[in-house]
Amino acid sequence: MEIHKIFSVEAARSLPNLPEDHPCKRIHGHSFKIKISVRGQVNKKTGFVIDFSEIDRSFNPILKQIDHQYLNDIKGLENPSSENMCKWIWEKLSLPGLYKITIQETDTTGCSYKGD
Repeated sequence: MEIHKIFSVEAARSLPNLPEDHPCKRIHGHSFKIKISVRGQVNKKTGFVIDFSEIDRSFNPILKQIDHQYLNDIKGLENPSSENMCKWIWEKLSLPGLYKITIQETDTTGCSYKGD
């Protein structure tokens, strides 16, 4: 079974390693949707794979670090592409059964990461 929880993050960033004429080289903002997916067996007693509040507890300290921030100022996110953000979040989350992190940066663009 796979379950997920989606969090909303408002943040600004610039992607410093892009060519000077690339629009994402300049500071810009996104209304990110970050989806945390967990896989596991359904607990017969609770009926859950994991309690959604456990996902909240694990992700909330990360959420506080990145929401309404300039992501480039955060250690480890100096080049905050969605790909790098997925990996950074993965490394910080302590969550049994973590399966996938998906970041949707616009309605039509995003990425997913399942660990190395």
